[in-house]
Amino acid sequence: MENNYHIPVMLKECIEGLNIKPDGVYVDVTFGGGGHSREILKHLGKDGVLIAFDQDPDAQRNKIDDPRFIFVDQNFAFIKNNLRLLGYKAVDGILGDLGVSSHQFDVPERGFSTRFESDLDMRMDKQGALTAADVLNTYAEDKLHKIFGIYGEVKNAKSLARAVVTGRVEQPIKTLADFKRAAGAHIPKGKENKYMAQVFQALRIEVNKEIEVLENFLMQTAEVIKPGGRLVVMSYHSLEDRPVKSFLAKGKFRGEVEKDFYGNEQKPFKIITRKAVIANEEEVERNSRARSAKLRIGEKL
Repeated sequence: MENNYHIPVMLKECIEGLNIKPDGVYVDVTFGGGGHSREILKHLGKDGVLIAFDQDPDAQRNKIDDPRFIFVDQNFAFIKNNLRLLGYKAVDGILGDLGVSSHQFDVPERGFSTRFESDLDMRMDKQGALTAADVLNTYAEDKLHKIFGIYGEVKNAKSLARAVVTGRVEQPIKTLADFKRAAGAHIPKGKENKYMAQVFQALRIEVNKEIEVLENFLMQTAEVIKPGGRLVVMSYHSLEDRPVKSFLAKGKFRGEVEKDFYGNEQKPFKIITRKAVIANEEEVERNSRARSAKLRIGEKL
């Protein structure tokens, strides 16, 4: 099940980055197929603990039968409270692999993929109220323009937003076919796949509030990682990489790093990876998802 669910990217680099102590407490906030979690458990002794988070109901089927393993059926936006509920105020390391698992793309009814005709859903958490279809049918034109432009880096975001707003008057945009009907004229010939992937990325980020969730999560890591503990985060596009890079460098997402009266920088982490770690060519050949991955590692001061 695990292998075709989601091949873990840069597994060796992630594990090395965590710098695992056998009796430590570690958190995998994006459990998915469990590839990273299984590897972490191999490095833990009998007193070690691994806590894994995933809100995706499909991920629960991959739970690991191991007394050292605890599964939390929640979004990692609530990491601090959930760790407290389990009795852990602080942990030795946290790993986050921010990519959407290949499994989610491969299940048509989840509506993540541009390859299948399906309803435009895209909720990671099936309990969430907002779907991609809701976004397309209810958001104002200027808001759609912003989402396509910022989250999808779509070049003709403005005219695409107008096409969606005009198209939905005639008929609601509920499926991939509806979207293509409304926006067809704006999809560049010969680049359909890349263009649709950008549009879908934008919708997925909006539906799941991914950037907000990521920033919330990062702020909490500063409170829950012990001094000397590690934060290891792997992202797959610049929108995610930017807040991670900024947070590790400055302890915040906008503006300059705070300094105390003596001019000492006030930030929770020191950077272990001066430049983002990227996958080697061999891995990229084996797993195309590794191509865009960037790994950053910080150590709690």
